[in-house]
Amino acid sequence: MKVGLGLPIADPGSLSAWVRRAEDGPFTTLAMLDRLVYHSPEPLVTLAAVAGATSRIRVMTEVLIAPTRETPLLAKQAATLDRISGGRFTLGIGVGVREDDFRAAGVDYRRRGRRLDEQMAVLRRVWAGEPYGGDGGHGGGIGPIGPAPVRPGGPEVLFGGFVPATAERVARWGDGFLGAMFSPEEMGRFFRTVERAWQEAGRSGGPRLVAQANVALGPDRVVDEARQAVRAYYTFAEYRDRVAEGMLTTPEAVLRAVSAFGDIGADEVMLYCWSADAGQVDRVAEVLHR
Repeated sequence: MKVGLGLPIADPGSLSAWVRRAEDGPFTTLAMLDRLVYHSPEPLVTLAAVAGATSRIRVMTEVLIAPTRETPLLAKQAATLDRISGGRFTLGIGVGVREDDFRAAGVDYRRRGRRLDEQMAVLRRVWAGEPYGGDGGHGGGIGPIGPAPVRPGGPEVLFGGFVPATAERVARWGDGFLGAMFSPEEMGRFFRTVERAWQEAGRSGGPRLVAQANVALGPDRVVDEARQAVRAYYTFAEYRDRVAEGMLTTPEAVLRAVSAFGDIGADEVMLYCWSADAGQVDRVAEVLHR
């Protein structure tokens, strides 16, 4: 089972210690979440620094709120990060649920799903090296936007979300699905929904399936810090206390979760850490080595 780490957002200056320890450990991916109206670091900038400080481990957005971003610039940024990382970049992508992010970006919250579908058509076209299109205001078309990504057709794309449209987007535009905040049983049901959509779309092979769980290993201060961070991040949601209390805080809970997600077909499990204490990297690594 592949296991990755979600990087904490409270202290960007602490991330270099996380990156060094993770690169030397058993982890397969380092991920960064995305918000606009929050104190979290910008994920593509952060992951570019992570990619430059590593040579083995993958980097991933978990997930990037694409509708808040300008599409041609996102295409260029994602392709650049894919090149900088040597093809180690996964674009985890979603529609977003916080209206303040969209108000700040000047984007219609109600159109975010349709906008994401429109964006994916453009992203795939740009990554394939085709002209961007349009008339550019000068009576002529707009040419290709580079650089070309390492992988033909663009970096790996995983969609996050738990509505039927998510499964349809995976089947039409993506390489797989990323699920968070649900039990293995609930996650398993949606994994099967994604697989059915993939087959019905006539795609060969199968989608990559990734599950996420929140983790805090260490003394009480680490667990308390992590739970406070989760509650602050989800302050808009009525389920914030449930998410905080459902955090995995013992080695046994981590091992059970990784095993359970593996049993339902997860290809990778992302353990998202909310405390900035870098010692968690070593603690999680020790658990995985048992």
